Amino acid sequence: MSRPEKRITDLDVLIEGLPPEQRELASRLFEVIPATGRMKVPEGMRGWVEKTFGSVEAVREQRIIRVTDRVTLEGTLFNELRASRPFDAGGGVSNLKEEIEAVKGDAFCRPEEGTPEDVFGRVRGKHCVTASNVAKYDGFHGLIVFDDHDPLDFTAEKVDDYVSTAHEWLRKAREADPEARYPFLMWNCLWRAGSSMIHGHAQVTAARGAHYPKVEGLRRAAVAYAAEHGSDYFSDLYRVCEALGLGIQPPQESPPGIRGFVSLTPIKEKEVVLLGPDLGEPLRRMLAGVLLRYTRDLGVSSFNVAFYMPPLAPTGEDWSRFPVVVRVVDRGDPANRTSDIGAMELYAAPVVFSDPFQVARLLGKVGSGA
Repeated sequence: MSRPEKRITDLDVLIEGLPPEQRELASRLFEVIPATGRMKVPEGMRGWVEKTFGSVEAVREQRIIRVTDRVTLEGTLFNELRASRPFDAGGGVSNLKEEIEAVKGDAFCRPEEGTPEDVFGRVRGKHCVTASNVAKYDGFHGLIVFDDHDPLDFTAEKVDDYVSTAHEWLRKAREADPEARYPFLMWNCLWRAGSSMIHGHAQVTAARGAHYPKVEGLRRAAVAYAAEHGSDYFSDLYRVCEALGLGIQPPQESPPGIRGFVSLTPIKEKEVVLLGPDLGEPLRRMLAGVLLRYTRDLGVSSFNVAFYMPPLAPTGEDWSRFPVVVRVVDRGDPANRTSDIGAMELYAAPVVFSDPFQVARLLGKVGSGA
């Protein structure tokens, strides 16, 4: 007899069923608050409700789970009605391809002519080249311009090259200014993810003085956690997610410290978190594997990737327990005109449709707790 599939709206029950040590750790890290939403459906709405949600009973009572990371205060709301919907892995692909092809020949297709270069010149990878961003976020703000116009036409080798080229850009930026010690790397794929250019590209910055607030906030939270509990926050977080069945196995022969999991407090849909001791090849290969499964198996076409990295040189802060943290999140169907972020996400907590347990199952190679 097969066990019922795990669901995020049963998270409080799933945590209660963990072995004592993992249950205590989960309760230390997460606050899980269930709620029930109720409504009366008028007769005139029955047909629409049944067509949209399957039955009137499905909407009369809706189980909602609010999950909050007690350490970072990141939190997410999950609705059983929304989270139980299957993923659509095939919508609008042909139209998207046509839209991408229609703007081929833009400035990024000829970056040496159509983009400026940084004061220290360009970095050339096997599948990309750097440029200087015209409208900068920070003093050093570069672009990793992919050779391929189509941002979804990537392979594991290409992803590895994009990230390693960005790493070399960071080294050159610090050579130009030794105070530019705080690195940040991001990849916004297509307009739903905030990209103003369709042509495949990532962005990289090197900041002075202090890290960006969200990165620094995570560092402070991890330091405070270690001081209070004598334990590593990132390791404990992974242990809980792995025990629940949300862990992602790294590529074979990866060194210790390469870990991944589907987030219990995602900022938006299908968020995956990867951890590594550095930005070396094993972590880059794991990221490539996640992105390939994302786009091929989960139907994702627009996504954000963000890299939280320790400083490039010693600073006055304690970064001793801080790994490289890579966050990957789906931003929805590019054909959808409705934004996936509203006042709730900006000022309260994200509301997420996708069930992390379903994401873990579809990604495959989940940890032994699945």
